[in-house]
Amino acid sequence: MSLPTRALGRSDLFVGSIGLGCMSFSPIYGGFDGIDPTEVIGRALDLGVTLLDTADVYGPHTSEEVVGAAIAGRRDEVTLATKFGIAIEIVGDEIRRGVNGTPEYVHSSINGSLARLGVDHIDLYYLHRPDTAVPIEETVGAMAELVAAGKVRHLGLSEASVDTIRRAHGTHPIAALQTEYSVWSRDLEPEILPVCRELGIGLVPYSPLGRGFLTGAITSTDDLPARDFRRGTARFADEALTANRSVVALVEEIAAVHGCAAGQVALAWVLAQGDDVVPIPGTKRVSYLEQNVGAAAVALTADDLSRLDAVRVDTPRSADESWVNRSTPPLAS
Repeated sequence: MSLPTRALGRSDLFVGSIGLGCMSFSPIYGGFDGIDPTEVIGRALDLGVTLLDTADVYGPHTSEEVVGAAIAGRRDEVTLATKFGIAIEIVGDEIRRGVNGTPEYVHSSINGSLARLGVDHIDLYYLHRPDTAVPIEETVGAMAELVAAGKVRHLGLSEASVDTIRRAHGTHPIAALQTEYSVWSRDLEPEILPVCRELGIGLVPYSPLGRGFLTGAITSTDDLPARDFRRGTARFADEALTANRSVVALVEEIAAVHGCAAGQVALAWVLAQGDDVVPIPGTKRVSYLEQNVGAAAVALTADDLSRLDAVRVDTPRSADESWVNRSTPPLAS
């Protein structure tokens, strides 16, 4: 199939309506031993997926290196997005993560990403997390210098507040905001989504499958790899998974009516939230990739959407779901 395209807000970035999140090609979700990322990414491009999303911290560096190798020879088919701003410090046997939005870090980070990806420019460069110690105008001002230098085409933000979005956009146009959004995570709807639409900023939801929960494949922490970061988050504690089982049951019920997979219904709901929304489900398997892309052909009814809109989640998203500020054992390279 060929995916329809969507514009990210009012920018001139047109991408396939479903992208590919490439954090899976790193140790964060348990590693990818035995998986050929080039096969997965190549298949994504064949199916019309054009937006590939990675970050320098995934690994660290592993995902960017893998993506760079996979797109060699196919660069013109890709809208390449990466992120910077999460700084890593190794202390003893721990990796500590913080944020760094200084202009100096902006300029050093882009050069590292370009080298690892093997490209001369990034199509969409995100600030991974705002640095509260640095005015956003300084960080985005430095990012704008990368645009002027031809190293970056468009700028993006990830997990930013309304005030930060407005101030950043006032410094340089922001093409996209990346944040978690799914049937399971709706906290951006009251304030964040309206300001994005007011300013013409596209929305790029990560974890549109509820970090895998909405596929129905995760019923206990035993279903997660040993080093998977989800094991340490509140929503993936066994009691929370049990409490939220009704959410998956509804998604599965609707999927049965449409003759599709539960994950496809979850993605179809995200796609139905607006033509300025481009989800980036992550996967390391071709079969799941093909299933995700197939969600673009699932037409949910008004009743389906209404029922999914009414979902309320027990144990909603909390700070412990961000691995940015957590101290963890070293990630395998």
